[in-house]
Amino acid sequence: MSEAAPVDRNAHHGNPMPRGVLFGAAALLAFVLFVTLYGRTENVGSIHMKAQPYQTLLLHFADENDGGITITDASNGAVLQRIAPQTNGFLRSAMRGFAHARERDGIGQEAPFKLVRWSTGSLSLIDDKTGRRIDLDAFGSNQSKVFAQILESSRPPAP
Repeated sequence: MSEAAPVDRNAHHGNPMPRGVLFGAAALLAFVLFVTLYGRTENVGSIHMKAQPYQTLLLHFADENDGGITITDASNGAVLQRIAPQTNGFLRSAMRGFAHARERDGIGQEAPFKLVRWSTGSLSLIDDKTGRRIDLDAFGSNQSKVFAQILESSRPPAP
């Protein structure tokens, strides 16, 4: 009986990759990295909205004993709205998220939140203390309408 020579499973099977293919792949990779870097530094292809604040309202949200929420204008203390218990889940969860971020950062509830209507018509809720911002229109018109009503309730009635 003859012994078979051991097979080297890691041996290359001939036909090395042509150098041209390797150089082409390296050139393509270098080009992609260059274009990406150039695009990032020169803002090529990026879109920037030039929206300006159109209407700003500083708000305080206070939990009531019955589970309701009172929303007041932080500039004058006027009650703008009272949210009934177990209603308005989106507003409650948004404010819970803001309160949690403040608690995590050791910030009290004294500072007001900012509700902004932008020149584009969109709405944002902003906490300047934590830097957190929610673009309310991203959650649908029904959700942003809740906050739009708060802005409308802050305006004096028309004569």
